[in-house]
Amino acid sequence: MNQMKLIWVHLKASVIELMRIPMFTVPTLVSPALLFLFFGVPNAHTVADANWFMASYTVFAMLGIALFQFGVNIANDRTSPWEDYLHILPVAPSIRFTARVLSSLAFALPAIGLVIVLALFFTPVHLTLVAWLAFVMALLVGSIPITLFGITIGYWAGPKSALPVANICYLLLSFAGGLWVPPSFLPGIVATLSPYLLIRQYGELVWSVVLGQPWQIVPCLGLLVYTLIFGVLAAWGYRRDEGQRYR
Repeated sequence: MNQMKLIWVHLKASVIELMRIPMFTVPTLVSPALLFLFFGVPNAHTVADANWFMASYTVFAMLGIALFQFGVNIANDRTSPWEDYLHILPVAPSIRFTARVLSSLAFALPAIGLVIVLALFFTPVHLTLVAWLAFVMALLVGSIPITLFGITIGYWAGPKSALPVANICYLLLSFAGGLWVPPSFLPGIVATLSPYLLIRQYGELVWSVVLGQPWQIVPCLGLLVYTLIFGVLAAWGYRRDEGQRYR
């Protein structure tokens, strides 16, 4: 019970802090919907195309939230006196990481919701009620390693390097992961590497749901492996940052 209260306190503080930066928050929430409107909608000619593009841009939105709202923000927060204070509190990294994951979902919901609303109004997208529920579940499952990836960048990149690192990861992973064009259209070496990327695993999971295919074990295992990897790296980065402050 005490852990749940601590998670709630950190979640509330994180959400309030980010909401106080509208010039940073609003573009991150709106840009996936705008890109979907410009590039996804014109190519969504059939139900299958519409479902695929909608799913891809919701993953794109989740990636942007993780990298910019959390990766970049954590890197910048590490230089603040408030972060020094938080480090001396008797709170395990898992509490703060769980709160970060939940707060990423709180910001991802409106970004993803905008993409879905545009898809419903401007494309022939169609899912059954069961498929919608499975789609939401797939998005939640993939949000965990994505958020841990953002946290890892936040604790391993410096305040000045976090933004360019996040931008590079945002663009390269979106393209190589097959979010902008179907994976079958990826060129050469990119197509070879794509199946092993976190974003591709996430995409395969949500695509299977919206295209009426059964959940596949490989993407689920891939997301689990990435969750473990980035969970360890994020905790290591947190302890490393803590050690540099108080050694």
